[in-house]
Amino acid sequence: MERRTFLTAAAAPLVKGIATGIATGIASQLSAQTPATPRTRIKQSVMASVWMGSTLSFEERCKVLARIGFKGVDLPSAQQVPILTQNGLAPAMMVGTGTSFQNGLIRKELHDKIEEATHAGIDTCASVGCSVLIAIPGERRGMSREEGADNAVAILDRVKGYAEQKNVTVCIEITNSKVAADQRTDQIFDHMAWGLDVIKRVNSPRVKILYDIYHAQVADGDVTRTLRDNFDHICHIHAAGVPGRQEIDDTQELNYRFIANAIANLGYTGFVAHEWRPSTGDSVKSLERCFEILNV
Repeated sequence: MERRTFLTAAAAPLVKGIATGIATGIASQLSAQTPATPRTRIKQSVMASVWMGSTLSFEERCKVLARIGFKGVDLPSAQQVPILTQNGLAPAMMVGTGTSFQNGLIRKELHDKIEEATHAGIDTCASVGCSVLIAIPGERRGMSREEGADNAVAILDRVKGYAEQKNVTVCIEITNSKVAADQRTDQIFDHMAWGLDVIKRVNSPRVKILYDIYHAQVADGDVTRTLRDNFDHICHIHAAGVPGRQEIDDTQELNYRFIANAIANLGYTGFVAHEWRPSTGDSVKSLERCFEILNV
């Protein structure tokens, strides 16, 4: 055997082994970067704002939603839940933490009352089959963002164990402090970074963020990247047009069809709730049109 032939033959297994190792490493890296959860069809819900001006009863509204293809309703009362379930709908999110946009989680003097109310709210969620309970961080009224974050972490630490025990997720909602017409100009959770800091410090699978796309676009923009980068910290989503807070169609600046596909591609299994105000007197037609935009 010639020397060149011998060296080539001897090197071949080594080169093949290196190539295989590199390929395996790249495949492993790509696998780690690719979400294991398959694409899922978005489950759509509604907030009461979509019925502005409507004279339909709650039961009639449920029948309309079921016909269109909606799966849930946000913030029903416990008494309304049986009507939902009779129409094939679910309570997508409940209220019951004793917090408001004025007096929220950051008010340390209210923590005992908030803890008691949140335990009761978690019990209500568990009894009606709802896995999400909304909590509001509240107004600053001169409080520093750092102090507010510390206070929010403190009370969420107090309730997270019970939430974990009952399999109910307490979610804090981002709102904007920019648009005066929204009447929330002093909210402490008006940028995603603040909420993410709180959530990461609490470090519980049952304490997450309600990502309101309308407020997030007004406050920070970069909606799709934010969703993708922080997917594990988001458990519920609200949708409305920007800047008018009306239907999520091409009369507004966001491409909600693109956003919907991004959400579905993440394998998101929670609800996306419509929280726009109808621009016409026909809420049903608006619901039908907006449902199809998110129906991916």
